[in-house]
Amino acid sequence: MDGIDETTRTELEAAVFRRLVSHLQGRTDVQNIDLMNLAGFCRNCLSNWLKDAADARGLPLTKDQSREHVYGMPYDAWKAQHQSEATPEQAAAFAARSDKH
Repeated sequence: MDGIDETTRTELEAAVFRRLVSHLQGRTDVQNIDLMNLAGFCRNCLSNWLKDAADARGLPLTKDQSREHVYGMPYDAWKAQHQSEATPEQAAAFAARSDKH
């Protein structure tokens, strides 16, 4: 991204983050375990990274607040409405992936 100043780069990256979060909020059919198995991160990871960034700046953001921002609702409500039990295949894929780390 040569020729783009630091402020503009940050604004572009922030816009991408907002679009990713919005996309994931709309794709409630995609389970976190699927994201973990395919991409190595999930909604919880995004919310943790958001909290880490706030912590690094000394900003008061709780884990619940960061999750609500990413999920678009309280985490427990999202789980109750959208999260299903992992299938044996999903759990096995996750375990196999986890064993490699």
